[in-house]
Amino acid sequence: MSLHRRQMIQLGTLGLSSLFAGKVFSAGTKRLATGHKPIVISTWDAGINANKGAWNVLRNGGRALDAVEQGVMVTENEQSCCVGLGANPDRDGFVTLDASIMDENGNCGSVAFLERIKHPISVARRVMEKTPHVMLAGVGAQQFAVEQGFTLEDGKLSDDAKKAYEEWLKKSEYKPSANIENSKSTSFAPLRLPNGGFNHDTIGMVALDAHGNVSGSCTTSGMAFKVRGRVGDSPIIGAGLFVDNEVGAATATGLGEEVIKVCGTHLVVEYMAQGMHPEEACKKAVEKIIRRHKGGDMKDVQVGFIAINKQGEYGGYGIVKGFNYAVCYADDHNELIYAKYALP
Repeated sequence: MSLHRRQMIQLGTLGLSSLFAGKVFSAGTKRLATGHKPIVISTWDAGINANKGAWNVLRNGGRALDAVEQGVMVTENEQSCCVGLGANPDRDGFVTLDASIMDENGNCGSVAFLERIKHPISVARRVMEKTPHVMLAGVGAQQFAVEQGFTLEDGKLSDDAKKAYEEWLKKSEYKPSANIENSKSTSFAPLRLPNGGFNHDTIGMVALDAHGNVSGSCTTSGMAFKVRGRVGDSPIIGAGLFVDNEVGAATATGLGEEVIKVCGTHLVVEYMAQGMHPEEACKKAVEKIIRRHKGGDMKDVQVGFIAINKQGEYGGYGIVKGFNYAVCYADDHNELIYAKYALP
């Protein structure tokens, strides 16, 4: 689905558009002079609608944790090609979902390789609140979800996903994840799409509430046509999501294997703890990923980070052009920003 079409759909759904209009900015067009509280930011253009769900919580003095759960549930409900049960399947034709959530007290929960559950983010929160564990996976995560009252869905592919899968099966191309040093993977569909966009499959969200507390969430269907059983960075605390209530929070999107190898979001938060602005912290983490490949060709690889700090300042950064994120801090301010990037 094209970016323009997705924006039009998102801005017109949920019956929330009367709250505020969406805006689109290029990175650098509008420099944040002072922070905002409350504030919510989320990855990709899907974040426009997700922010609306989160803002309904924040604007009424609600907790950041509730906001980041309710926000990404909007995207899970949309049954898009990128997130939730409507997403593209793995190479065996099954949709598997990952999610994580983290609150202001350092509590966290996640699920990985979860099937037939509509809201993995809410299951992740139950793992955090109802078990002594951080992560549940596979059939165990599904069993736990059912025990907690979640409905087991039928597992059929959405019409869009079925069409995409049937088209992919014609060639079953297991192209390398990137033409970079030591890349031996032959398991993934191309990250770069024909229209120049990216095969992204995640929404991550971080929020600062009116009480000054920070929380974050991340939910994904994983990479389209992945090897069955593959889990990326999204459910891994410190990789796809990290929160430190003394500093701020960050979340990631893109090629999860690259994020995992540098503990990406933990790195971003640590950079902010050293005094860096969120955008600069995201940039430094991206640069570390690039340095790992010592000049290897990364033109078809995308990793993007977004972050907020305790002052309500925000920022994002990507490896290459195309990463965007949504920012909301008022009823009439929900903007889509195209992030700065490292490589031409």
